[in-house]
Amino acid sequence: MDQDKEYVGFATLPNQVHRKSVKKGFDFTLMVAGESGLGKSTLVNSLFLTDLYKDRKLLNAEERITQTVEITKHTVDIEEKGVKLKLTIVDTPGFGDAVNNTECWKSVADYIDQQFEQYFRDESGLNRKNIQDNRVHCCLYFISPFGHGLRPLDVEFMKALHEKVNIVPVLAKADTLTPTEVKRKKIKIREEIEQYGIKIYQFPDCDSDEDEDFKQQDQELKDCIPFAVIGSNTVVEAKGKRVRGRLYPWGIVEVENPAHCDFVKLRNMLVRTHMQDLKDVTRETHYENYRAHCIQSMTRMVVKERNRNKLTRESGTDFPIPMVPGATDTETEKLIREKDEEVRHSPCQKPHEQTQHHEQHPEPEPRVDPPSEPPPSAEPHSKGS
Repeated sequence: MDQDKEYVGFATLPNQVHRKSVKKGFDFTLMVAGESGLGKSTLVNSLFLTDLYKDRKLLNAEERITQTVEITKHTVDIEEKGVKLKLTIVDTPGFGDAVNNTECWKSVADYIDQQFEQYFRDESGLNRKNIQDNRVHCCLYFISPFGHGLRPLDVEFMKALHEKVNIVPVLAKADTLTPTEVKRKKIKIREEIEQYGIKIYQFPDCDSDEDEDFKQQDQELKDCIPFAVIGSNTVVEAKGKRVRGRLYPWGIVEVENPAHCDFVKLRNMLVRTHMQDLKDVTRETHYENYRAHCIQSMTRMVVKERNRNKLTRESGTDFPIPMVPGATDTETEKLIREKDEEVRHSPCQKPHEQTQHHEQHPEPEPRVDPPSEPPPSAEPHSKGS
């Protein structure tokens, strides 16, 4: 009974938030980028156990030559144990397939900015009830296993987008490499990412009160970058069990076997442990940077236009008044008003003020009257006297 008196009830707040969140549902936007043939579509279908690319048309070699980078969007609603997830996959067919790939990432960067711009407009509008969040929360960038680390295209793409989106590098088709090669290639890619100053998604540090198992799991995720993955949508039989994998003459590669690849770790990171953090970083860092830049640009334009209109309308001058360093917008407007008052009352100044400001209001030149007729001679008067 004493415990009930001391119990207020706000300990149930997490349950209330949970119920509300489950009822509303969740959304997540994942972008996949990389050249064709690296297994992007297969991996996405394997991650979420869906078939997002059933209507896709595969291009032949001749059609790929003329293909430009496109942005395609696939949306699917997934439900698991009563929790609804609206998953949007943004694909980039044609990326890196041309002979000349100069600035082929520009359309991808423009798409990310367009989603930020649309959200900014919706957020600044009158009706903000049902805002759709299409911001890209994560970009899986597929690195080819056929090479010695990162190619110039990989470096340029990630440097162009690392301040706009959370980049998670993925080493594609890991079944073409031996375990030793995978380990060596991961170290090489991590060194090059640090060397070129590329900011990939950083896993948050564990709190001191976290248990040891969670800390160990978090460290394993950090050591797995880039994730060496294998995708497969076919089910094969291995040791009496039916598993998703690939059947080769020398054996079976199991997609969900941690000893064979990092697929399970990538899925756990994306869905089970870090999905909300990816969304938080997108909202609090990448979107906030875009929003702050927009507001600063708008403020500068408004102040500049306001100053120009005031000066043109009231004082008739064409030159802008320079901004006072360290002064706020209100102080600047006050200075502009005082200057306008001085200019407006300048014709009514007192004589001694005019003398003081002779540079602005020069004294009028002395008036020269036209010559008049000479006065009559005084001689007649002298005669009369």
